[in-house]
Amino acid sequence: MLDEATHYRLLKLLQDNPELTQRALAEAAGISLGKVNYCLKALIEKGLIKAANFRNNPNKKAYAYLLTPKGIEEKARIAVRFLRRKQQEYEALKSEIEGLRREVSRLVADTPPGFEKETDEAGKQPA
Repeated sequence: MLDEATHYRLLKLLQDNPELTQRALAEAAGISLGKVNYCLKALIEKGLIKAANFRNNPNKKAYAYLLTPKGIEEKARIAVRFLRRKQQEYEALKSEIEGLRREVSRLVADTPPGFEKETDEAGKQPA
C-alpha cells in the first residue's frame, strides 16, 4: 500500500526532476531503493506516471519518469488535502500553546514566596 505522504513526495520530486534515477529519488525522498521501485510500479499501474526511456548505453538504461495529466491532477488533490490537514494541525497546536501559556502564567503567579521561579535561557520568567 502506497501511503499518501510518500505518494505526494514522489509525484512532486518527479514533476520537478523527471530525470532522477531511482537511487537519487530514494535519497531525495528519504526512503529505500526497494520502496522507490515498488512505488514507481504502483504509480505507473495507476496511470499517474509513465517511464520514458531517454538514453541507452551498453551498461544500463536511463528513464525519465513523467507525470501524466492524471498524475498532475492527483498531486493537486493530495496537496489540497495536505494543506487542509496542516491548517487544522496548526490551529490545534496554536490553541494548545495558548492553553499552556495560560497554565504556566497561572502556576508562576501561584508560586509561594521563598520558592525559586523558573526562568528561561534569557533569564526571563515564562509568559
